[in-house]
Amino acid sequence: MSEKQNRTADLGRDPVGPLLVRLALPTICAQVVNLLYNIVDRIYIGHIPETGAAALTGMGVTFPVITLISAFAALIGMGGAPRASIAMGAGEHEKAERTLGTCTAALWGLAVALTAVFLLFQRPLLVLFGASPDTLPYAMQYLNIYVLGTIFVMTALGLNGFITAQGRSSVAMKTVLIGAVLNVLLDPLFIFVFGMGVRGAAVATVLSQAVSALWVVRFLRSEKSSLRLRKKYFRLDKRLLLPAIALGASPFIMQSTESLLTVTFNVSLQKYGGDLAVGAMTILTSVAQMLQMPLLGLSQGAQPILSYNYGAKRADRMRQVVKYNLLISCVFAFGVWGLVQGAPHLVAQLFNQDSALVDMTAWALRIYFAVGFTMAFQGTFQQCFVALGEAKISLFLALERKVILLIPLILILPHFLSDKLFAVFLAEPVADFLAAATTTVLFLRRFRQITRGLEQQSE
Repeated sequence: MSEKQNRTADLGRDPVGPLLVRLALPTICAQVVNLLYNIVDRIYIGHIPETGAAALTGMGVTFPVITLISAFAALIGMGGAPRASIAMGAGEHEKAERTLGTCTAALWGLAVALTAVFLLFQRPLLVLFGASPDTLPYAMQYLNIYVLGTIFVMTALGLNGFITAQGRSSVAMKTVLIGAVLNVLLDPLFIFVFGMGVRGAAVATVLSQAVSALWVVRFLRSEKSSLRLRKKYFRLDKRLLLPAIALGASPFIMQSTESLLTVTFNVSLQKYGGDLAVGAMTILTSVAQMLQMPLLGLSQGAQPILSYNYGAKRADRMRQVVKYNLLISCVFAFGVWGLVQGAPHLVAQLFNQDSALVDMTAWALRIYFAVGFTMAFQGTFQQCFVALGEAKISLFLALERKVILLIPLILILPHFLSDKLFAVFLAEPVADFLAAATTTVLFLRRFRQITRGLEQQSE
């Protein structure tokens, strides 16, 4: 890597277009690679001879727990990193480092608590989440091992944002890349060579996340990091933690309600379509992540630029960031939507070759992703609110799509349509369209107010 590529980005002066590309490409790659953690597990598990379909469905039942762990990492990390960026833009470097120390202490405390809870209550939780007698053994085999790596998952996910916050997105990408490459290599070794099956996938994931966690902590403790993880700041400071939690509440709810959403989907699908429908939902969730994770990576690349220039009161640069972010998001989202609608069987066959499961999944994909392109608007503007420190609006939007719209629709629509299974899958596009429309209107109005206010202050 050249010296120019390796230097820390100047968030306040570098041209916005090239700067966004420079910061977003590594974060997009990081999200895509991070997606491999679960996607590769599902692909390998789905191809286990004879038991692949049941094992894949069993793993799908563990998603709520896995999502909750990631959600708590987002509560602290995605709330604290924008606060650190805003502090850096305002010239308050010590406050930014104290924010990092406080968030690290909070992440590790939460990790210990969550590990204990999930180990003690995993069986009743998995049954609640839609596990059947046939799929429960596979779900427990995976989760028993996965939760032991909670502290590694939360460290890697929660602290990596503080690397991106200082304009070092290429380093943040390496955090994820190292673990994901290890996971891809270790999965077939533990699953097939050592004959560990579902347990092997969990072992590979935990080991890979452990390496990622060590990498991110090592970097934040080194002189290469402009935000240092210092022992003297490693304590819970509620004056810094509470604002971070308030801002992180939005991504936390977006991810944690994914658990509630998965439970609602699984229970309804089990009722109307059995294990086959639940297995299809496992694949649908994976495909949804293929759309959402790169969009999230793009927004994460834009976040430090938007947050920094908000702190520096540069309305002109803020507008440019939002414009480029939305344009790239739309191109990508429409491309994925076209692929899913045009070749649903091909997409389904990536995960399993069982003809009944593939047919069910292909049929459901076209319904579930009917307006999938709206995620470009929903995702971009939602994350921009977070970058601007708009905690209350972000919180409402996070609740709106899943809790206010989608979950009630999953439960209500089957009472009005004769095809109950179709009604459950139809809930997704209806909620997507309504949520994207609301988010777009709110953002355009609020963003105009913010930028005009900043311009008036500088006159």
